[in-house]
Amino acid sequence: MSLPDRLRPALIWGALVSAILAPILAAAYSPLLQWREPIYIAAGFAGIFGMAIMLMQPLLAVGALPGLSLQTSRSLHRYGGMVLVLAVAGHVLGLWITSPPDVIDVLLFRSPTPFAIWGALAMWAIFGAALLASLRLRLPLRVWRWGHTAFVTLAVIGTIVHALQITGTMEQVTKILLSVLVVGALFAAIMRRKVWAMGVRSRRG
Repeated sequence: MSLPDRLRPALIWGALVSAILAPILAAAYSPLLQWREPIYIAAGFAGIFGMAIMLMQPLLAVGALPGLSLQTSRSLHRYGGMVLVLAVAGHVLGLWITSPPDVIDVLLFRSPTPFAIWGALAMWAIFGAALLASLRLRLPLRVWRWGHTAFVTLAVIGTIVHALQITGTMEQVTKILLSVLVVGALFAAIMRRKVWAMGVRSRRG
């Protein structure tokens, strides 16, 4: 194995960790934090953390990360989904504590701010994807995979639009880069799984 081949896994993991940590660290140094309540800050970082998990999830689903077997990668994907749901719940709960009426308006899709509506769409899509994941063995493979992919795609689109429309603690450049990477990871995973061309197979993947 040549030196570039040996360095490739380290470079991939290094780039991935950098892509995740950069927006988190940039947000941690935002001057806007000094005017925020601790619970509001925690809620915001739960949202950023959830967005970082969304970068990992497609890569884990298709076993694209070096050094991980497909079985290990799929197992981490399932745990990642649980952590993502908890991150979203923490994000919403924190905002609820700081301003219950605003959160109620968002959950009922009657908020006047567009970014809130996109956030609500993303939240329900993530919950929908998690629900389908829990029903995975009870549904036909084609139905499950198409449904899960649709929910995940809506969650990614909603999350990115939600994040980009907000002028807050997330630094703009790292936020855009993370958004591009999340979309790229999802697109690459969909292309690799070829959901639209899935034949009849008894094994659930």
